[in-house]
Amino acid sequence: MPVTSRPQTAPALSHRERQVLAHIAEGLSHKQVARRLGISVHTVSTYLRRIRSKRTAPTVAHLIRLSMAEDVARRPESFEPRRA
Repeated sequence: MPVTSRPQTAPALSHRERQVLAHIAEGLSHKQVARRLGISVHTVSTYLRRIRSKRTAPTVAHLIRLSMAEDVARRPESFEPRRA
């Protein structure tokens, strides 16, 4: 009997990861994102590292493309946490 595998689904991005991604897609620097969200630049880098580990996005261009695919390229302040 052949072994069947379930389709792999990518882990969901957290609310904060989606916010950071949207700001990066707007063209903001890490420092600007940190100021807007009230977090440190290091934390912004951490969120981006987590996003990259969940998705294939090695460059900023890939992150912007990802933001469009994930439908986060809109006003980050209007984000509501995703309900499962």
